[in-house]
Amino acid sequence: MSIASKYGYTPDKEAIARHLELIAGGLEEMASPELYKACFSIMDQTTLANEDTPASVTALVQKVNSFAKDYPSWPLPASICVYPNFAGVVAKNRASADVHVTTVAGCFPTSQSFLEVKLHEIELAVRAGADEIDIVLALNSFLVEDYATAGEEIKASRERIDAVAAELGRPVVLKVILETGLLVTPEKIADASFLAMENGADFIKTSTGKVKVNATPLAAYVMCECIKKFYEVTGKKVGFKAAGGIASAMDAVCYWSIVGTILGKEWLNKKLFRFGVSSLANKLLSAEQQKTVAYF
Repeated sequence: MSIASKYGYTPDKEAIARHLELIAGGLEEMASPELYKACFSIMDQTTLANEDTPASVTALVQKVNSFAKDYPSWPLPASICVYPNFAGVVAKNRASADVHVTTVAGCFPTSQSFLEVKLHEIELAVRAGADEIDIVLALNSFLVEDYATAGEEIKASRERIDAVAAELGRPVVLKVILETGLLVTPEKIADASFLAMENGADFIKTSTGKVKVNATPLAAYVMCECIKKFYEVTGKKVGFKAAGGIASAMDAVCYWSIVGTILGKEWLNKKLFRFGVSSLANKLLSAEQQKTVAYF
């Protein structure tokens, strides 16, 4: 039995295709300066490059710090997302605690290591200042349908985060990356979504950005339908994060429309909706300013 069937959910591929076509047809009408700014406000402004250094990460943080002065009518991004060893750099240099420290952890991007190693890295990131932790679903278990092991890894990560967060006296968010481009079918995406949510994910996230296929409207639609069903069954609101391949302002508008259509306005805020992006900030600024902007 699939995990999704426990929640009474089966992806209707034909209906999803029709709905996505309708959404695509209305994007130009939806796009506006106000929406570009709203999309900016839910970004996890991200740098996950091999060549990241303390100096380059500090420079990104300083860009975010100066943004309010340079663009006073714009909101700040939701967070700055970095590798776990840079959590302290962001925490030390950010000007506003409203901009969270997000780190990938748990042996990102493959999740290929010992669970003990993953948990220790997660703990170190939280102790270094991370407000949010993004881990990757253990595909080495999930793809062979060992859902118990894959789920236990998420649950153990949740428990380690909560224990350290309680000790430090502050909440820490857990996002679980499904790597939907490697799951291939809507059914597998649905199973992964429910598995992550029932084992403690605060958000489910499409992708690492490190594989050939990352966020897609189809994956987002299925994940949001699962979030809706999970909420109906459990009463728990889980967030959605699109990451990887969001290359234009209209891409952001598309995902905004998907979330709003399925989950409603109450999900259209940084507590329940995020973009994981490195280049989207400039694209949103350029769209609103109607000229090329290369601020970040």
